[in-house]
Amino acid sequence: MKNTDITKSVERGSGFEVFGLSKETLSAIEKKGYTQPTEIQKLVLPVALETDKDIIAQAQTGTGKTAAFAIPILELVDFKVDKSIKALIVTPTRELALQIYEEIKSLKGNRRIKVATVYGGQSMERQLKDLARGIDIVVGTPGRLLDHINRKTLDLSNVKYLVLDEADRMLDMGFLDDVLEIIKQTPETKRTFLFSATMPKEIVSIARKFMKDYEHISTVKEELTTENAEQLYFEIEEDDKLPLLCRIIDMNPEFYGIVFCQTKAEVDEIARKLSDLGYNADGLHGDYSQSQRERVLDKFKKKQLNILVTTDVAARGIDIEGLTHVINYSVPRDPEYYVHRIGRTGRAGKKGLAITFVTRSDYYHFTRVKRFTKAKIAKDKIPMVEDILNRQLENVVNTIKKESYVSNELFRQVAQKLIEEMGPTEAVEMLLHTLLKEKIDVTRYGNIKLKDFSKQSENNSTVRLFVALGSSKGLDKKRLVEYISERTGIEPKNINNVRVFETYSFIDVNEADADVIMRTLNKNTGKSGRYSKSSKPLVQKAREKKVN
Repeated sequence: MKNTDITKSVERGSGFEVFGLSKETLSAIEKKGYTQPTEIQKLVLPVALETDKDIIAQAQTGTGKTAAFAIPILELVDFKVDKSIKALIVTPTRELALQIYEEIKSLKGNRRIKVATVYGGQSMERQLKDLARGIDIVVGTPGRLLDHINRKTLDLSNVKYLVLDEADRMLDMGFLDDVLEIIKQTPETKRTFLFSATMPKEIVSIARKFMKDYEHISTVKEELTTENAEQLYFEIEEDDKLPLLCRIIDMNPEFYGIVFCQTKAEVDEIARKLSDLGYNADGLHGDYSQSQRERVLDKFKKKQLNILVTTDVAARGIDIEGLTHVINYSVPRDPEYYVHRIGRTGRAGKKGLAITFVTRSDYYHFTRVKRFTKAKIAKDKIPMVEDILNRQLENVVNTIKKESYVSNELFRQVAQKLIEEMGPTEAVEMLLHTLLKEKIDVTRYGNIKLKDFSKQSENNSTVRLFVALGSSKGLDKKRLVEYISERTGIEPKNINNVRVFETYSFIDVNEADADVIMRTLNKNTGKSGRYSKSSKPLVQKAREKKVN
């Protein structure tokens, strides 16, 4: 079935009822507030529900992918036959696993279907108990799923549906070998749904090797950025991020925006600090329950909050009109995430601002973003404290002018007394000072200085790095450079004098690149990666003199 045929098949109606879904599913969808299927749902659901084909669905984040694969599983699987696992959903991160878990729980309605999550960092004892009592649908990350397979506590022999969600991200995170091993543990008779934003050759290889007759569905558009979002960036030190964020918010009294962070811990920290400073801010990430998520989003939509601090995963499906700003508090490691983030502002013909904070360790990720988007992202100047005060003062005056006021005799007497004692100009000046003092504490603005990491990178001296990977891992010079470049965003041309030995290698890079490489690759040490599972640092400065 071609995409055009699929689209025609749902033209007889506009809601979910056109797919012939059960009353239980339609009721659950209605309770969630979904009225119209998204584009990916329109394309995937007919193929999933009306054929036996495997599916490769290429779609960006935040497009309703979870419901696109969850609804067919809930509709087509007979969950009453036994206590075996009938559907397995593999996803790259615990945040996404939790989100999918919550979505399936809400879509199953009152049906007695047992769903469990399996991911690293969660209690192993709890997972063992869940699996022992019988689970219908398992949502998990590759590393922990493989742990259970090796322990023989996860039996996938009766799986009817396998979903690989965000397959390209699992590839980027070094999970390819784990995913392949998991696939081998499932029956050949299963149906496979593979969802991915991009289609690198490794994903195509998986499809050709493990998937039967499959339909390739795509909603990916060529247009990458919004014309109405002005894109700016600041190069700053890590400690200057929060003071700069405060300056930007206070410089824009009508600020209504989303602040994107890289981790849940960062979300909690920034949301708390903003709240402590008196801002109407709250956080949102994958550990939030569905009820907590709905509460926060409801407050944000009603503008009881004007600042939402969140991760990329938690922000999926959030569609808020009228946002003035998107702040990339951390540069996304995947350039496509940048596109999804800034696309949330500058909608419906209105102008919006997308601002990115770039630290030294973020610099090369940011250069990847610029190359990927081909967009004009201008370096901006730090808002000055005097300018912020002027803007706030202007806002106070405008608010006073707009305020409807009924004369109050007590206020009039106090005003006359102040004028008599201080003079009219001085009295108004004092009142304005008092109002602004209550609103703004200038100590929050810090002493920020813009940086230029590109020049620092050009002027840096060469550093020799020792990499604990060699030819025994199947690496040669080209593959080692590709591996480092893919993980860190550093241009291959900036990795020089590469020497590969059996169990280790050496490379030359400048100081800024060395810092990025060690931070990025050593951060992932100990996780199941493409080449290394060691608990020792993967990269460190070489002790010996440079080898010529």
